[in-house]
Amino acid sequence: MEDPKQIKVLLQDCRKGSREAQKRLYEHFYGYAMSVCLRYSKTKEEAKEIMNDGFMKFFTHIHQHDEGASVKSWLRRIMINTAIDHYRKHNKHYHHQDIEDRTVQNMADNTQGNETISYEELIKMVQKLPDAYRAVFNLYVIDGYTHEEIAEQLGIVVGTSKSNLFKAREHLKNQLRKININNYAQYF
Repeated sequence: MEDPKQIKVLLQDCRKGSREAQKRLYEHFYGYAMSVCLRYSKTKEEAKEIMNDGFMKFFTHIHQHDEGASVKSWLRRIMINTAIDHYRKHNKHYHHQDIEDRTVQNMADNTQGNETISYEELIKMVQKLPDAYRAVFNLYVIDGYTHEEIAEQLGIVVGTSKSNLFKAREHLKNQLRKININNYAQYF
């Protein structure tokens, strides 16, 4: 169902409260929404929780969607904001802790000597970052937020955002080096 006309009809039906149209849109955008949520979560189960909360917001506020705007972009923004809300809810006092004491678990070393890494392996590495590092890394590197926007979204100061990004990159570089993938470490 890549036809924009079909999606437009489904959106109109969703605005009228059609559960079938909601189901079809959910199924159509499931993979995309899940890929966004996985980057912000520790586990697949947490990502599903965030994604389902995001879809609830999507359908609850569907009347606010500008019919001329991209549905995918709007859904992406909702999923990111839902992930940020989840982060805030579960880490209310996190930024007061010394995150330097948190450790990143080692990835299973099943790619020893291999000079390539799959998307799934990279996502697993990002998921193993401490919460604050993971949130800032995703917002800055993947989603293009500025440090000022990140600070406002997460309720931290700009310097903390910059510091967390630096530390996230260092953690990822170290994880890549541990599994002998030095070619990719330079990109972080």
